[in-house]
Amino acid sequence: MYFNIVASGSKGNATLIANKNDLLLIDMGVSLTCLKHGLENINKTLDDIDGCLITHDHSDHISGVRYLKNTKTYALKNTLSGNYNVIEPYVSFYIKSFKITPVLTSHDAINPCGFVIEDGDEKLVYITDTGYISDKTIEYAFNPTYLIIESNHDLSMLMNSNRSAELKRRIRSDVGHLSNEDSAFYCLDIISKNTNQIVLAHLSQECNTPFLAKTAYERVFDYAHKDINKYEIKIARQDENLIGGRYEN
Repeated sequence: MYFNIVASGSKGNATLIANKNDLLLIDMGVSLTCLKHGLENINKTLDDIDGCLITHDHSDHISGVRYLKNTKTYALKNTLSGNYNVIEPYVSFYIKSFKITPVLTSHDAINPCGFVIEDGDEKLVYITDTGYISDKTIEYAFNPTYLIIESNHDLSMLMNSNRSAELKRRIRSDVGHLSNEDSAFYCLDIISKNTNQIVLAHLSQECNTPFLAKTAYERVFDYAHKDINKYEIKIARQDENLIGGRYEN
């Protein structure tokens, strides 16, 4: 299994998950040109996409769904308008060779979720846009090969930003976004012996930096007496593709 995070952040999100024969898209909140560029980077086309999984109804995750006219779309109830495949939390289903389990997240959206995607002995967990992660979701997500997890903001940068007090409260709340430190602690609850790659995703461009996110992880792992060097830590960005997993060109 391999993945290409085409874009990750408040301006738009899209992630491609693939193996030798099959291809999934998580969220479509980018332009068609942007998605096509991401597909080209892994030698794929729009016609190769077997299904699109939607995490929630915010525009940075669904604004480009209209471009996927020939692609089956999957989301929890009331997430999208029009016709789509309604899926249930913690109920697994298959798209081609991929086993997919939606897991609940906590965000100010209608029925937000993340996804656990399994392919043979590999497991990818995708959790972003959440203010906390429940014990049940951690149970389903536990011991992934690849973990893509939100690390949205540095708390000091957020509190010292020009954002309104109301927005700051919303971001820090249980239906907001994970700080770097909260993300790292949840990561420690999720990872185990099979984990080899951790991707920090949905970083705020105004209230975070890759350096601060990585430093927070190092500090939390050190506090927990966990060797961070055992894992490959990657940073997803808004305007750069990030290819991970076992990429097959």
